[in-house]
Amino acid sequence: MNEQQEHLDKFTALYRLAEPQAGYFTTDQALAAGFSHRQLSYYASTGRFLHIRRGIYRLAHFPHSPHEDLFIAWLRVGKGAVISHESALALYELSDVVPTETHLIVPPGASRRHQGLRLHTNRLQADDITAYAGLPVTTVSRTLAHVTAAGLADELIIQAAHEAIQRGLVTKKRLLDMANQQGGRLQRLVHTALEGMETW
Repeated sequence: MNEQQEHLDKFTALYRLAEPQAGYFTTDQALAAGFSHRQLSYYASTGRFLHIRRGIYRLAHFPHSPHEDLFIAWLRVGKGAVISHESALALYELSDVVPTETHLIVPPGASRRHQGLRLHTNRLQADDITAYAGLPVTTVSRTLAHVTAAGLADELIIQAAHEAIQRGLVTKKRLLDMANQQGGRLQRLVHTALEGMETW
């Protein structure tokens, strides 16, 4: 393999890793694609890679993401992390509340040494997770269950349920199934939200 082909293969491999991540990638991912630390520094200095923060970069031709803070948090924590709680609500644009911390659910046994992040170890099923704006995130119904249990205000949960159904982010059946499964406060609030929609 000649040098030019090797160079092309590295960029192709890195693109495949970064493309579903809105152009963001970690140092470890660049190394896995075949780049050396020296090459990584070189391409950052020439502007081909944008250095976002320690250990995290973005391919320069990808536009800045409005969810950059969430991409950074997710890449910092590593494989298996899922955006959750108030951060998931903000990602879906279902709440006006700006989270004071970035919330992620991590697998049991994952490192919790990530300053400034709120990590949870709730066990998730495969159907509790979806992709939105290039990020793994808890589904709307699971997110509402989490923020209800965490004590988010009634009116915010009702508003989020209304908007999610109106925008097609969740079906009434899926939301009712989660509410009836969880019972208690979530069940009451979801039924209130749905009753309110029936009067429109």
